[in-house]
Amino acid sequence: MDKIDNNLLLAIETNWYSFVVSVFVFALLFFLARKRVGFGTRVLIALGIGVITGIVFQSLESFEIKGITTFGSIYVNLIKMLVIPLVFVLVLNSIASLKSLDYLRKIGFKTFAWFLGTTGIASIIGLLVALAFNPGKGLHLDIPAEFAAREIPTFSQVILELVPSNPINEAAQGKVVPVLIFAIFIAIAIIKVGSKNEETVKPVRDLIHSLTQILHQVVKFVIRLTPYGVFALIAGMTARYGWETLTELGSVIISSYVALILHFVLIFGGLVLLVARVNPLKFFRKIYPMIAVAFSTRSSYATLPINLEVITKRLHVSPRIASFVAPLGASVNFNGCGGVWPAIVAVFSAQLFGITLSLTDYIILVLVSIISSIGVAGVPGPAVISTTVVLTALGLPLEGIAIVAGVEALIDMGRTAVNATGTTVTSLLVANSEGEFDREAFNRNDDEEIVVNAV
Repeated sequence: MDKIDNNLLLAIETNWYSFVVSVFVFALLFFLARKRVGFGTRVLIALGIGVITGIVFQSLESFEIKGITTFGSIYVNLIKMLVIPLVFVLVLNSIASLKSLDYLRKIGFKTFAWFLGTTGIASIIGLLVALAFNPGKGLHLDIPAEFAAREIPTFSQVILELVPSNPINEAAQGKVVPVLIFAIFIAIAIIKVGSKNEETVKPVRDLIHSLTQILHQVVKFVIRLTPYGVFALIAGMTARYGWETLTELGSVIISSYVALILHFVLIFGGLVLLVARVNPLKFFRKIYPMIAVAFSTRSSYATLPINLEVITKRLHVSPRIASFVAPLGASVNFNGCGGVWPAIVAVFSAQLFGITLSLTDYIILVLVSIISSIGVAGVPGPAVISTTVVLTALGLPLEGIAIVAGVEALIDMGRTAVNATGTTVTSLLVANSEGEFDREAFNRNDDEEIVVNAV
């Protein structure tokens, strides 16, 4: 009992100031919510306060940040709680509502075409930016002693990881892709049986519809905590890494963010303008709460609930398209992690170790980036695996991955924001091509806020 008391007293003594700061900021955010300040505006305010708080705590070494980071971990855990049931139910609801499998094949083909096409373009942009910035030239960096290269899964291992063997066990382990595939099988079976006897599957369709509505309400409960979670996550990240991390590998960070921003603005903005024919500035303004969450959490899965809200409530894409594209995008769409990042690290490693890459190598780099972005769908740490696959294909030293590991978390925020935005853009493009995008509602400004504002 004394040990428990001592631990509690130690936690209070070393973290009381971070708890006080958290309570003060949470009270401010709650006050803004009561004053009907927009949800997205509150997220941005929380992000800004988080950066300032993190810098202050990082500069004062005697201050602990664990009190704040605990709140961030709670928020992330609550979102992770939703991912498996949300993916399962939404995919079921989306596909089971279809009357024909031909429609499923059509939107599935379009979705994967946009995912893979934009990943290939992201790889090209990453390559060109890296060649322009020369992030590895002239550097002499030590390889961390604890570095051990991750093993690339074989093709058969990847396939086996994707195919569900025990859906309950895989759901408990947080494996999203097998659960998604299991849901697709059930949904297709519902369509098949329903085509012969609609009355047989009607109770199941009604149950799925009810579960969807209930989960949407649970999502709203959790999304209300987003500004608080964003503050805690960004404060913890800034306090942990500070500004000194940027010195030795600053060129890697700069080139990565330049490539990510170019892809974000030119490719995503261009597709929204030229293909969907909507105002890119309005599009980005509508989705920025999702971007802030993706940037803060560094997880496409954690961003999934708010991404669905943004796609359906702010972009006015039909729930049928959103429920199919968004869960799939969180699992296989890696514009940032599988496109930009492997290209940056490949050029960095080649320059660092004095290896010259040819035009053929560059072509291989882009093609392997596209292929590996599919192959790592069910594997933890997709950015590391994708990068390992690309470096191995080019015959480059894998030690390059270890050298950039110190700044990867900082870059991962931007990578995840680009990944999640790519899923949002694809949802809009697929919906627009299928006539399931409400353009008039999108152009109205009376529904700009996600329906969680009255917190």
